[in-house]
Amino acid sequence: MTNEQILMHFRESAELKMQAAEVLADPIAKAVDIMFTALSNGNKILACGNGGSAADCQHFAAELVGRFERERLPLPAMALTTDTSIISAVGNDYSFSEIYSKQVQAFGQAGDVLLAISTSGNSGNVVQAVEAALEREMRVVALTGKNGGVIATMLTPEDANICVPHERTARIQEVHLLTIHCICDGIDNALFGGEVNE
Repeated sequence: MTNEQILMHFRESAELKMQAAEVLADPIAKAVDIMFTALSNGNKILACGNGGSAADCQHFAAELVGRFERERLPLPAMALTTDTSIISAVGNDYSFSEIYSKQVQAFGQAGDVLLAISTSGNSGNVVQAVEAALEREMRVVALTGKNGGVIATMLTPEDANICVPHERTARIQEVHLLTIHCICDGIDNALFGGEVNE
C-alpha cells in the first residue's frame, strides 16, 4: 500500500465525518434522548449487530457498564453478540436469523431500548431483532448506512435511525464508532450534567 492510498483513506473518512455531521446531529440527539429516558426510568439497553457491528455493540455496552470519560455508577447495557452458547444453540436449533430476536424476547421489556447496528440496514437477524423489540414496546435506535435498508422502513416516529450517507462499509463503520462516542457522551451529560474535567 502506498502513502497516497493511506492518505486517501484518511481524507475520505474525514470528509464523510464532516458531511455526515450536518445530517446526523438531530438523529443522534434523538437517540440520546431515547436512551436517557429509558435509563432514567430504570430500563436497559440491548445491542446487536454482525461482524464489525458486533464489536461496536460490545464497545458500546462496555462504555455504559464501565465508563466513557467520567467516573459514575454503571449503566445497564448488554451486547447480545457475546454468549456463544446462546448464539450457537439458537443458530443450530432454529436459524441464524433468530440469534438476536430470541434474546430480545428473553431479556427485553417495554421501555427498554434496542441498539440495532447494520451498515446496510438489511441484516436479517438484526431486522428480526427490531421486529421483536417493537412487538415488546421497546424503542429502537438504529445505526445504518446507505439508504437505511429494511430497518429504516420498520421504525416508528418514536425511534431513531442514524443513517450514514455513504455506500462503503468501512466508512459507515467509522462514522458508527464516532456516533457511539457521541451517544455515550450525550448520555453522561444528560444523566450527570456538565462537561468532563480535563
